[in-house]
Amino acid sequence: MNRTLYRIRLYIVTGLVLLFGCGQSDDSASVASTQKPSEETTFAVASSANPLRNAYFGDLHIHTTNSSDAYGVGVRTTPDDAYRYAKGEAVSHPLGYPMRLRGGALDFYGVTDHAENMGLGAAYVDPDSSLSKHPVVVQYTSGTPQERAAAQMLLGSANLIGKPVPGLEVAPVIGAAWRENIEAAERHNQPGQFTTFIGYEYTSQPGGANLHRNVIFAGSEVPGLPFGAADGNPEDLWRWMDTQRDSGIEALAIPHNANWSRGLMFERTNIAGEAIDAVYADLRARNEPLIEITQVKGTSETHPALSSTDEWADFGIWRMSSFVITMDGKMTRSEGATTGAYARDALRTGLALEQSIGKNPYHFGFIGSTDGHNSASPIEEDQFFGKLGRNDGSPEARGSVPPKNPNRPVNPAIVDFGASGLAGVWAEENTRASIFAALRRKETFGTTGPRIKLRFFAGYGYSNKLIETHDAIAGAYANGVPMGGDLAAMGDAAPQFLIWALRDPRESWLQRAQIVKGWMEGGESHERVFDVACSDGLMPDPETHRCPDNGATVDITDCSTTLDKGATELKAVWQDPTFNQSQHAFYYVRVLQNPTCRWTAWDALRAGVPPREDVAATLQERAWSSPIWYEPAH
Repeated sequence: MNRTLYRIRLYIVTGLVLLFGCGQSDDSASVASTQKPSEETTFAVASSANPLRNAYFGDLHIHTTNSSDAYGVGVRTTPDDAYRYAKGEAVSHPLGYPMRLRGGALDFYGVTDHAENMGLGAAYVDPDSSLSKHPVVVQYTSGTPQERAAAQMLLGSANLIGKPVPGLEVAPVIGAAWRENIEAAERHNQPGQFTTFIGYEYTSQPGGANLHRNVIFAGSEVPGLPFGAADGNPEDLWRWMDTQRDSGIEALAIPHNANWSRGLMFERTNIAGEAIDAVYADLRARNEPLIEITQVKGTSETHPALSSTDEWADFGIWRMSSFVITMDGKMTRSEGATTGAYARDALRTGLALEQSIGKNPYHFGFIGSTDGHNSASPIEEDQFFGKLGRNDGSPEARGSVPPKNPNRPVNPAIVDFGASGLAGVWAEENTRASIFAALRRKETFGTTGPRIKLRFFAGYGYSNKLIETHDAIAGAYANGVPMGGDLAAMGDAAPQFLIWALRDPRESWLQRAQIVKGWMEGGESHERVFDVACSDGLMPDPETHRCPDNGATVDITDCSTTLDKGATELKAVWQDPTFNQSQHAFYYVRVLQNPTCRWTAWDALRAGVPPREDVAATLQERAWSSPIWYEPAH
């Protein structure tokens, strides 16, 4: 796709979101908080830090009233409110009820309002703003429904495609909103207790294909304006990030909703349709060491069409991801592209590319985050409050219970939303420097919401007894690599893998731990799932490599669960029975909880109605480690 066509197709994004646009980036200027920086921007670890690292949980994908699409659905809570929510305080939903984390405060948080049209939602309706008096804005705020729709399309796409509405000077407003976000992050950052990250969302969506990224900065020094979709395509974003890095501003980008990318997120070509080369692979891997594997709009691990032998592949499939926007602005259903749209497939593609060009552009780790647009993370199934303000803030609006007004249409995509997800990191201490370093080295994991602690190592000489010793983690670090790492071959020796998972005490018990393997053989990539640790004293079958069913159930009439099945922790030292020292491979862990009620069942239970039969009433919450890559000797 050439850049001209790319910019033309960007116009279509307005059929999917309310008001996306973009301020012009200023590559020459940087901004620091007007307050004193809360800590040095450095990757050094304090002497009091835990060298074996602690698990910290957070969300790096949150929108507030400064995102125009959030403003348009009634969200008036601010970045300050978002950080208060993450610290455990209650904040108000647009429908008036309180939102609060029952599971306790998070450890880190990042507000990522859209770069495009940041702050403009409020400015358009502010009588004291010069923007509100512009004829197109007047048409948007007070015209007929047809006039409003036309103005919305124009305002939403004008800056996005680099053609601002004449006379509408939006850069000062975008800059002011960006500074507000920066200053809120600085106010709430408390090294050692609670960490905030300055960030934003880059919202490119050519032809309705999601190519969004969250850009997360390491410290207090950030650019004067964020780089948005009008400033360039994702490859331009990475080059801009390199330029910022050269001037001392460190950041990384985290793609999300690959499931909605129509196969464009993890292609085998660059944006111009040319074959990926080593330069592209290095550029991408350097700037995108992580992806968001799960969030409200579905899970992007894999798809049944891609992983037919994986019984758990049909999870978090967001049916909206099969919709596309045509050039006339209409939304139509498509079968959608699965190849290039899911993480496991991309990891396999990365192995194949590494063999052909010597570099792997898809050498990424995993996190989860929510994409919550209410300044809050909707991660708890039993109190799911939706993602989109008044549009899904009630069970009726979500479609989980019959509507009070049967003539009012309900968006069918919303009932597929998940109460997901969270980012987990292993870091020496709860500071920007330590957590960002963990993100950069990919010692990260993602969950669908429960705070499952998950560790994964690969090395040589791990004994079966290692997991039972008090210094197991020290031994694992000393003789191997953690999740996110590369394990080099050691002669003909087969590596061992250490897996350890601990349940969230506020959630259900763990059912099984699995290792997902991908490898190259005969010039093609392959995959396989191995159960490696079972609950309740059960053992994986040596032929099928599956744990027997532990018998855990959930009663959807009251959402009660089996109390005597499942494990508090799962741990094992495992060796791959199919290992071949000459094959490039990756391995990652997936941990599954016992079944529990999905938010749709909780909504129905409270309303006194049966759950919808066409929507899943239960789910198995889960967590994923970042991969470890095995590199054979050359």
